[in-house]
Amino acid sequence: MKAAVFHKPGDISVDNVPDPQILDPRDIILKVTSTAICGSDLHILSGAVPQKDDLVMGHEFMGIVEETGSAITNLKKGDRVVVPFPIACGKCFFCTHEASPACENSNYKNYGPGGNLLNEKGAALFGYTDLYGGYSGGQAQYVRVPYADVSPRIVPDNMTDEQVLFLTDIFPTGWSAIDWAQMKGGEVVAVFGCGPVGLMAQKAAWLHGASRVIAIDPLDYRLEKAKKVNNVDTLNPNKVDVVEVIRQMTGGRGADVCVDAVGFEPERNLIDKAKATIHLEKGSMKVLDMCFEAVRRMGTVSIVGVYGSPYDNFPLFRIFDKGITIKQGQAPVLNYIDHLIDLVRDEKVVLDDIITHSMPLEDAALGYKIFDEKQDDCVKVVLKP
Repeated sequence: MKAAVFHKPGDISVDNVPDPQILDPRDIILKVTSTAICGSDLHILSGAVPQKDDLVMGHEFMGIVEETGSAITNLKKGDRVVVPFPIACGKCFFCTHEASPACENSNYKNYGPGGNLLNEKGAALFGYTDLYGGYSGGQAQYVRVPYADVSPRIVPDNMTDEQVLFLTDIFPTGWSAIDWAQMKGGEVVAVFGCGPVGLMAQKAAWLHGASRVIAIDPLDYRLEKAKKVNNVDTLNPNKVDVVEVIRQMTGGRGADVCVDAVGFEPERNLIDKAKATIHLEKGSMKVLDMCFEAVRRMGTVSIVGVYGSPYDNFPLFRIFDKGITIKQGQAPVLNYIDHLIDLVRDEKVVLDDIITHSMPLEDAALGYKIFDEKQDDCVKVVLKP
């Protein structure tokens, strides 16, 4: 079969690889009909998240069940499903306590309680390095889905792939960022980053009753996309003092909720890069710093952008003085996905309006290049195997 394969930093190509096989009675083989490139995939491409061996990429995918293991009774050949990106066994302590991203069994290679840089990680993720299980991903014609009696969800036949594909990751992730804030309605929400997850967090903020949603990004074309699809206020940090403007917009208080949908690889200048080198840090936490400044006292900061190293000068003094609540991590997709499918089915939210590029799987390397280099006003790339 054809698959997008990571070889080394900067090198992803579409190769012929062996077809996946049923390895456990709880497996299924899925014929992939749509898959997408995620911002998290770029961390692997850049080498910021290490991967030594070749790996089939992709954790956002859906398709049609081709084959089922002997223990699978909830799915049959021909069913059309979306697959959440964390791999969960459904039976361990964490899975039974609504904490599936901490599954104790799926990441048998590197699981542990420590959360260290290079070992003791949480649940396995599709196509996301050996640190997270080493499972082949879904940027391929076929993919093996383990524990398929737990996560895959059948989707309505009258809905297109594009309408539901982002239920795999980015919409539940954006939803998590807002749900964690326990909004009561009427809040001002500031979302830092207008990539796919940031755009989804903006949609989720409106659905949770926000009175105002502010989108922050250094790229004007992404701000224009946010304004067009989500009807938000927009701020460019290269043109205004974002923290000061947010305070001006909120009676001097700051936003009730700030979402970091950027993570450790924001746009950086030479000084930022030099600081990271000196302190042996990966990327920068400059966006998170802005969140801590822009949020009001006793407000909430949700972190759904990825961070991969310790950081000196962590502003604990500010977090303590302002009484900030912080929530972060991989999205517990299984806690939300059934409700989110209903929202899409009932036309309460539109997800496919963020797609800017759709291309054959054979063009995956080009898709990565366009997305990584932000060419052609790229926001989201969908691949068709």
